Amino acid sequence: MKLKFFLRMIFYSLLRRRMRMLIALIAVAVGATIISGMVTVYREVPQQLGREFRAYGANLLIIPANEAATFNQEKIQNVREVLSGHEIIGAAPFLYERLEINKQYILTGGTDFEELQKVSPYWQIEGTYPSAGEREILIGAELAKIFSPYEPNEIIGQEITISAGEGTAMKKYVVSGIVSTGGKEEDFAFMNLGDLQQIVDKTNQISIAQVSVVAEGDSLKSIEEIISENVEGVQPQLVQQIANSEFNVLGKLQILVLIVTAVVLILTLICVTTTMMAVVTERRKEIGLKKALGAANENIVREFLGEGCLLGAFGGLFGSGLGYLFAESVSVQVFGRGIYFSVSIAILSIVLSIIVTGIASLIPVRIATAVDPAVVLRGE
Repeated sequence: MKLKFFLRMIFYSLLRRRMRMLIALIAVAVGATIISGMVTVYREVPQQLGREFRAYGANLLIIPANEAATFNQEKIQNVREVLSGHEIIGAAPFLYERLEINKQYILTGGTDFEELQKVSPYWQIEGTYPSAGEREILIGAELAKIFSPYEPNEIIGQEITISAGEGTAMKKYVVSGIVSTGGKEEDFAFMNLGDLQQIVDKTNQISIAQVSVVAEGDSLKSIEEIISENVEGVQPQLVQQIANSEFNVLGKLQILVLIVTAVVLILTLICVTTTMMAVVTERRKEIGLKKALGAANENIVREFLGEGCLLGAFGGLFGSGLGYLFAESVSVQVFGRGIYFSVSIAILSIVLSIIVTGIASLIPVRIATAVDPAVVLRGE
């Protein structure tokens, strides 16, 4: 009964000062909205940005162990199995051999073009990728200038001869396209992995595998350790340039989110403190009357802290919902992906709002307990 009466007294006390408390409620709700939204972004951004970074290439290489030249391509499936708990964008196998193409020895890569497009979506193709089961080949942009110096794109659709070297059978392939990457790939030729394995008689063998996995920082290093311990015959190796760039960007972004959250908390604290001080000033006579009738300071403290905490609870409740909508909108607009509502973040926002309004009420409460009934009630 006492608790029910106490809550009722606080609730109606807030209602009697609707406009002033509405301003404080809006301030708390806005603060909770930004806190909830920022914390959600803080949690979701690493994964979302991790997926975006995958457009810049693989972040993990699988190479032969013990200085071997190749390893069995079935090891890629073993890698997928041990990383079943992680999101793998793609795993592209490569076998590199020097072939004789149109009487010139060219470094040629055999790969799975379907996986390659997942791992390296930045490759620009004039024409098309080689089709599976067809005798087609992809020529690097610089290599195309050698084969067709005046009009490099004219080589698309033309037949070229390929062999493993002197004394081996020659096969005819059609150039399906020209690849431009701005890197060393422009000096290579690429064909279907099975075709190259057959030409050089290296069935199921590959030189390297490029893996694109959504992970960052310590998680990526742990993946390297997991593969080393569970997959024999291969050695994982991080692509340091991409991994470090991703780590630095995410670290700075998370620091920015923390700074913004701290600033919002401080501004909310100031706004609520100012509002509660104005309420105390308005209610000096009421406080004096209560103390004159026998109310102790601890009763006054509980009342004002109760009002502040109730205000924080309502503001945090509204703000946590609006914060999720804010974070959802940011994720959809920026990354094109939705996010899940987190109950833990909503609870955190409500608790932080209650704590902030509780702290903001401390100075007004001190002023309220210092009210002298004899002074404020003089002449009444």
